[in-house]
Amino acid sequence: MSETAALAPPRAQTSSDTFAATSADRFGDAVAERRGPERRDAARDRVRWFASRPVLVVSIVWLAVVIVATLAPWLLAPGDPLAGVPADKLQGPSAAHWFGTDQLGRDLYTRVVHGTALTVQAAAIAVGVGLVVGSALGLLAGFVGSWVDDLIMRVVDVLLSIPSLLLALAIITALGFGTVNVAIAVGISSVAAVARILRSEVLRVRNSVYVEAARASGNGWGRTLVRHVLPNSAGPVIVLAALEFATAILAVSSLSFLGYGAQPPAPEWGSLVAAGRDFLRNAWWLTTLPGATIALTVLAANRLSRALDAEGRSHR
Repeated sequence: MSETAALAPPRAQTSSDTFAATSADRFGDAVAERRGPERRDAARDRVRWFASRPVLVVSIVWLAVVIVATLAPWLLAPGDPLAGVPADKLQGPSAAHWFGTDQLGRDLYTRVVHGTALTVQAAAIAVGVGLVVGSALGLLAGFVGSWVDDLIMRVVDVLLSIPSLLLALAIITALGFGTVNVAIAVGISSVAAVARILRSEVLRVRNSVYVEAARASGNGWGRTLVRHVLPNSAGPVIVLAALEFATAILAVSSLSFLGYGAQPPAPEWGSLVAAGRDFLRNAWWLTTLPGATIALTVLAANRLSRALDAEGRSHR
């Protein structure tokens, strides 16, 4: 009996040690079991959310195709966009030529796919110029205030009073023709909208408690702007960037249609529409199909910007 009593405490100690050693694993298993259904429910809710918005899904898929055509056009159209067969000129859409052929026998589908990079790159440059310059002006005006705000906003009011296409034409006249100059001109014409949106957000954020706490903790104005004000003001600007991308595509294509952008034989979307207008009666596809590509891309970008705006508002 004494030996049994003497051995009892070690058994209790061993049982306690085993419980302590496995408690962390059992806690992790319990957490995993709890998070598993939550993750499945979240994934199911996300699928339902997209299923209830088929237009948004189609828009995202279309924009993904546009991105692929921009980065790797040979994956979608391996042919040469500048090569043509004169014997095949002005053929309508068919299995051999999805978008038909132009007056020189060039495959229009191949030219539209390879021309995507010119249009999208120009639109991206335009959006970049508008965001960088407009954000700098809006951030400075909203945070500094006083006469700086008044001066910048008066300049913005002048820019807003001029139609964007007319302002872009005036800038192109000064800079010269070309895709890059068209992109810069379109970007400058969008500076005012970005500056005004960001200024309104900065005015809302700069008096927040966390901004005052950052200043009270010894952060300088520059650090406060970059780490606290700008990240919390950038949401509407990101939505505006998606909308401005659609506007930039339309503006770049319009200016190229007028002859200010890429020059033939470069297959830019606007120039493709312009080249087909002389054959509109007998070859409707030369203008209709490139124009439909422009319209679908603009509508898809607009739908995405609306979705981003709705998502941003739900998290405010």
